[in-house]
Amino acid sequence: MSDKNILYIEDNFHNRRIVRKILTSRGYHMIEAEDGETGLEMVRKSRPLLLLLDITLPGELDGMDVVAIMKSDTNLKHIPVIALTASAMMGDKERFLAGGCDDYLSKPIRASELLEKVDYYFSLAQNASEGQTL
Repeated sequence: MSDKNILYIEDNFHNRRIVRKILTSRGYHMIEAEDGETGLEMVRKSRPLLLLLDITLPGELDGMDVVAIMKSDTNLKHIPVIALTASAMMGDKERFLAGGCDDYLSKPIRASELLEKVDYYFSLAQNASEGQTL
């Protein structure tokens, strides 16, 4: 399995396809889930170096539930989480960051912004997993 794994939890197929196309062109390997429950199971199983997360998800766990569970788990709390969401009202970004997300991008996403943030957080996560100081 690739060492450039990114998990994207997103229920909208078209959003997943766009993000997959952008990131695989940069050499990242995408793992995808359509809901919070499946996504959380995949985080535990695959231990990606980065998580991209929609906030509004079907099922019992929304994106904020996933982040809360991850950040309370010592084996998962180090994984950076970037919220990719259509929630762009005043105060949403601050709420997501306070809830445990490391960063935020509003939809529709711009490829250049996505790549900039993914490259940055992936590099930090990769350095941390190799034992380097940040």
